[in-house]
Amino acid sequence: MLKYAALRLLQAPAVLLVLAVLSFALMRMAPGGPFSKESKAGPEVAAALDAKYGRDAAPPVQFARWLGRSLTGDFGPSMKQRSQDVDEIIGRTLPTSLVLGGVALLVALGLGVAAGVIAAAKRATLVDHAAMTIAMLGLSVPSFVVGPLLALVFALWLGLLPPAGWHGLSQPAYLVLPAITLGLPFAARIARLTRAGMLEVLTQDFIRTARAKGLSDSAVLLRHGLRGGITPVISYLGPAVAYLLTGSLVVEQVFQIPGLGREFVEAALNRDEFLVMGTVLVYGAILIVANLAADLVLAVIDPRVRYA
Repeated sequence: MLKYAALRLLQAPAVLLVLAVLSFALMRMAPGGPFSKESKAGPEVAAALDAKYGRDAAPPVQFARWLGRSLTGDFGPSMKQRSQDVDEIIGRTLPTSLVLGGVALLVALGLGVAAGVIAAAKRATLVDHAAMTIAMLGLSVPSFVVGPLLALVFALWLGLLPPAGWHGLSQPAYLVLPAITLGLPFAARIARLTRAGMLEVLTQDFIRTARAKGLSDSAVLLRHGLRGGITPVISYLGPAVAYLLTGSLVVEQVFQIPGLGREFVEAALNRDEFLVMGTVLVYGAILIVANLAADLVLAVIDPRVRYA
């Protein structure tokens, strides 16, 4: 398993290089440029800005220069927020998205696994149908609908929670609504995966043997069934964790959270090339690490899984 992890880590630079090339090419293929508004002041102004940020060279040369700087951890200056470097923007906004995503992950795992286990234990009953119906609703209703509804009910009508804003972990009340909004779709998927995995495991011979030995239903379900039934969830957690930890533009926009997802979309709209490419690399690295961690955890939990 250590060889497998080392091989995956050795492949990571190639994956990140492909992501960087694609993001650079897509930004250059899009119409307009980062200094389109400045060109109205005269072509000399736009030309001076191009020279300042190295955009007067050929595209391959520009990419090579940026790649050389990024290998040292310097993603260059922001083309729109000109008083800040890309590293500073990512360093300021990424922790916010990580905190929000981490809390949302706990919400998704807690609600999803609990609903899936209960649905599997009460298979083909009203409880099972109700849990899966709610899970389907969680998958179907988008976050830009769920977020305002939660804010309307719990913040404006009931006055239990603040409607928007961000104060980090110092005031956790501000985390509740955005974390639930971000985590609900993933809780729905986890619930469905947990139920499917549990139903498959509960038909195995070792489950019947455990029941024949006199173990209680709860012990069979949680001690033996959950360990095998949770494996589909572990496989799903790789990309899910990466998405949750990098935040969501919709949730950050609705609840006015200064996260990296919000900065990324604004940078793409403003054609802030250095910020877009730096953020893509950060997202790619998080995705690689999260998928690798999910694979290794799956191998530990399920002895049948072995990586050559």
